Amino acid sequence: MGLNLEQIPRVKMLTKKQFIKNYFKPQKPVVIEQFITDWPAYDKWSLDYIKQVAGDKEVPLYDDRPVKHDEGFNEPHAKMKMADYIDLLKQGPTKFRIFLWNVIKEVPVLQNDFKYPDFGISLMKGLPMLFFGGSDSHTFMHYDIDLANIFHFHFEGKKQCILFPQSETKYLYKIPHSLIVREDIDFSNPDFDKWPALKNAKGYITELKHGNVVYIPEGYWHHMKYLTPGFSMSLRAIARKPRNFGKALYNIFIMRHFDNLMRRMKGQKWIDWKNEKAIVRTNRVRV
Repeated sequence: MGLNLEQIPRVKMLTKKQFIKNYFKPQKPVVIEQFITDWPAYDKWSLDYIKQVAGDKEVPLYDDRPVKHDEGFNEPHAKMKMADYIDLLKQGPTKFRIFLWNVIKEVPVLQNDFKYPDFGISLMKGLPMLFFGGSDSHTFMHYDIDLANIFHFHFEGKKQCILFPQSETKYLYKIPHSLIVREDIDFSNPDFDKWPALKNAKGYITELKHGNVVYIPEGYWHHMKYLTPGFSMSLRAIARKPRNFGKALYNIFIMRHFDNLMRRMKGQKWIDWKNEKAIVRTNRVRV
């Protein structure tokens, strides 16, 4: 028995009106398979192309090691030249990933290859972010600090995406004062004896291929796993629901700073307390 996941609906194309009515207003995910076939990026973007235009850039790398009290927010675990990193991806499985790599700041020439699509909601023009990973590398299950609406465009290879709405948080062993769940949960093969509440969580799953875009609604939990080496780009729009917008402000201006303060004051004890609290709180609501 696996997680209780339904396939994310898939459409070939989508008009602005259809998107707003069927997905944005009800806050439901969707995969659009052929939305960017007219972008230059659709034909051009590959790992080899990125190596060609950004090979000399030094890039920050992250793996799936547990969070430590003395590591800063989004502090990289290693650095190397993009050309060397892409060679590493092609050699075989690696845990190293790149995330939140700003196209405008790092490789401005790539802006010529894509457009900001008109989905009927205003996208943040300064934040086109790239994400790279090798076979079997994955993110922790998390939601974004600003609870944004996310459009995630995938290039080269295959990527698995698991989503949960915020309504399922009570079953996910969320870490207090953070944006992640317990890092020792394997969402590809969860141990229900150890994490029994997960059986009650209802979510979504899909497999992204080159040129697919998945819409991730406001504040949705997401777990991304690279089935083969590849990369993606995210465009985002601010949270529109007042509750989500308020939560985003709280996360950015209060929660993050409070958590950093407690790490400095209590060290690893703070991390251990949060990990334990995640189990206690989740088991309290288990049905």
